[in-house]
Amino acid sequence: MSKIYIIHENNEWTEHLLKRLEELELPYEDWLLDSGTVDLTTVPPEGIFYNRMSASSHTRGNRFSPELTSAVLSWLEQHGRVVVNGSCALRLEVSKVLQYLELEKYGIKTPNTIAAVGKNELLKAAKSFEGKKFITKHNRAGKGLGVQLFQSVEALKQYVESDDFEEPVDGITLIQEYIESPESYITRCEFVGGKFVYAVRVDTSEGFELCPADACIIDDLYCPAGEEPQGQSKFQIREGFDHPVLEKYEKMLAANDIQVAGIEFIQDEYGDIFTYDINTNTNYNSDAEAESGKFGMLEVANYLGKQLRKMKDKAHL
Repeated sequence: MSKIYIIHENNEWTEHLLKRLEELELPYEDWLLDSGTVDLTTVPPEGIFYNRMSASSHTRGNRFSPELTSAVLSWLEQHGRVVVNGSCALRLEVSKVLQYLELEKYGIKTPNTIAAVGKNELLKAAKSFEGKKFITKHNRAGKGLGVQLFQSVEALKQYVESDDFEEPVDGITLIQEYIESPESYITRCEFVGGKFVYAVRVDTSEGFELCPADACIIDDLYCPAGEEPQGQSKFQIREGFDHPVLEKYEKMLAANDIQVAGIEFIQDEYGDIFTYDINTNTNYNSDAEAESGKFGMLEVANYLGKQLRKMKDKAHL
C-alpha cells in the first residue's frame, strides 16, 4: 500500500507531524536516517516522501545524515518518486551561502556576507566590517550555531585565537553585517505547499546574553541564549501580515522545488527587510499556534495527504 514516508534524523522534531498524520488517518512510515544503506540496484516503494533532514544533525551525533539523505533523495528522484523538499531543498538547508545567493537571485535583500575558511582568512575578511557591528555564524548551521556578535575586529581576533572558537562542521564561517531591529524582533514566514501560511513574530529583546564561557574574556562577545520575557510569549503570530516580499519568497521556493519552509527576516530602522535564513526543516511554536488557531503541522499533514491522494488517483487512470 502506498503511504507517506517521513525522512529525518530527530524523533523529537517529528512526533508532532506523526500525530497529525494519525489524526487524519493517513498511512505513513517513519524513516529515520541517522544511519543506513541505499541499495541502488533496487526500486524504491511507491509513496510520498517528505524530507525533514536538518542542517544541525551533527549536533545530535548524526554527522553524516545529510549525506545519506542526499543519496536517498537522488535514488528516489531517479525513479520518479514524489519527493516533498527534495535534493534542491537539502542543498539549501545545509548551506547558508547557497541560501543567500538564491535569495539575491530573486531580488530578496540579504545582509552583506563574506564566507571564509581558515582563521587568518576570517580575520582578514572581518576588516571589511571595521567600525561596524558584525556577527559570525556557521554556513552549515541550524539552532543558531556559531552565532556571535562583535563590536570590533580585535574582539573577533581574541575569540578566534581562544580555545572557545567553534569550528564549523564544513569549515566555512560567515561574517555578516549586523542588522539591528529598533523593536527587537524578527519575523519568520511559514510556507506549506509553497504558499504562505502565516508569519510569526519572535521577540529578540533578550535574545543575546554575555557568552557564558568562563575562558572567554571578550566583553562584547555574545551568544543567543536568551530566556523568554516574563509575562509575554516570545512567539506571536502576526495576524493579517502581508508584504511584497512574500511573493518573492514564493517564486524562489517554486524555482527550487521547495514545498515546506520557514523564512526569517529582520527589519532595520528604515523599514528595509533583510532575509537571513531559509529553514526547509521548519518547526512551529505550539503556544503561538494555540493562541491563533493556526497549526503548521496540521497544514503539512493535510498537504501530504493531498499529494498521496493525487498519486493514487493518477495510478488509477
